[in-house]
Amino acid sequence: MKITLGFSPCPNDTFIFNGIANGLVKMPGIQIVETIHDVETLNQMALHQTLDVSKLSFFAWLNVKDSYRLLNSGAALGYGCGPILVASRPLSLSDMQHCRIVFPGRWTTAHLLFRLWAPKAENRLFTTYDRIFEYLRSGKADCGVIIHESRFTFEASGFKALVDLGQWWQTQTKLPIPLGCIAAHTRIKNTYCEQLDKMIRKSITLAKDAPDAALPYIRKYAREMPAKVLKAHIDTFVNEFSLDLGPVGRAAITELENRARNAGIIS
Repeated sequence: MKITLGFSPCPNDTFIFNGIANGLVKMPGIQIVETIHDVETLNQMALHQTLDVSKLSFFAWLNVKDSYRLLNSGAALGYGCGPILVASRPLSLSDMQHCRIVFPGRWTTAHLLFRLWAPKAENRLFTTYDRIFEYLRSGKADCGVIIHESRFTFEASGFKALVDLGQWWQTQTKLPIPLGCIAAHTRIKNTYCEQLDKMIRKSITLAKDAPDAALPYIRKYAREMPAKVLKAHIDTFVNEFSLDLGPVGRAAITELENRARNAGIIS
């Protein structure tokens, strides 16, 4: 039997899944077939129920939760790791109604958080996460929401933070910000999901115990990323919630869903 597994080329995902992708962690009788895409592509694929198991933005998962079961491990939640709204000039919340805002994907949690923060902002544009700076420099957008390693490089790239949406969330809720998760399609049996959770936890533990051994696989997809940024990326997005969501992580997910529902963003 084959199980298709999708995750992103970002260092936190390749760090987490190195053990599985390189055959260090296996499931007896099951062949894991990995595929790597930008998270928004994975979000779109989930809408079409393409993959058996996939990394998803929590916003996307809230829209496919009837078809995809949330796993306990492999997620990206935490404190001080949320999306940041940036621009080259000062802008306020009231300015958002008149601004062109660019996002790293329609189904990203970054987009959902912004809509909760600025519900009246309607001129929203979408591109891949690595083109946000390009949109701002070219004048295609007035401000943009950044994720991934861009949170470590935006100041050096000449931009200023308008609001840290993760910090805003934490102030509002006192909970970690739920960014991304691993979810398994309901066609995958519960027993396999339990084994997948164990595999992911073991893969994370292996990478934490021997980070240098995981580096070649991570570098394969992050060649141009400076070592300092790569390490900061992994340290920020791979934490205790990646090993197990736990009650606090699940409370944060429930809070995100309730706020999105109350705002009319999801039904």
